[in-house]
Amino acid sequence: MSQLFDVQQAKQILEAALLASSEPLSLADLKKLFDEDLGTETLRRLLTDLADDWQGRSVELVSVASGWRFRTRPEFQRFIDRLRPEKPPRYSRAVLETLAIIAYRQPVTRGDIEDIRGVVVSTGIIKALQARGWIDVVGNREVPGRPELLATTKQFLDDLNLRSLEELPSLDELGQLVETPALSPAREEAGQQDTLEIVMPAEADSAGSDSRPALN
Repeated sequence: MSQLFDVQQAKQILEAALLASSEPLSLADLKKLFDEDLGTETLRRLLTDLADDWQGRSVELVSVASGWRFRTRPEFQRFIDRLRPEKPPRYSRAVLETLAIIAYRQPVTRGDIEDIRGVVVSTGIIKALQARGWIDVVGNREVPGRPELLATTKQFLDDLNLRSLEELPSLDELGQLVETPALSPAREEAGQQDTLEIVMPAEADSAGSDSRPALN
């Protein structure tokens, strides 16, 4: 694609596909849009140029773990939410602590999580995180009983608008995305679980900075 017209056309094709998709598109997916063999570096440059073209607008092109996608800029999300007045998902503190342990210590077994938290991890917590698409079984530890190893998924990174685990925020920063009162292990074991609100980065400007999940 040496001619300017071809480059512009390629960017328009990418733009159309990305705007039409509800999920991130990988480089492999985007290459299928073109008849000729488009090199990976050429494709990356086109995507970077396209992202630059959208600078200063209410929508931006971003790269996440599963590929590239358009998203509403965070400062405009609160207006979009007025069209869909749905509350963010709310999870118990136990669920969030379990997710945090898996994210920062992965791969881990349920036994590892219980050793860190000091309480039994219910099957319901693991199933809730799996149903959300945030964790999955990635293998088994080669010890008696061969317990399952749990790790986070690309969906987890996509939902946090991250490209890799290396971009995970510190635990203090993660706490700023969560609004939750303190909960004692005794209350949790009694089934009196407070709920917490997980706020995606697009809404992080309105999130509180209350207590952080304790991992040790």
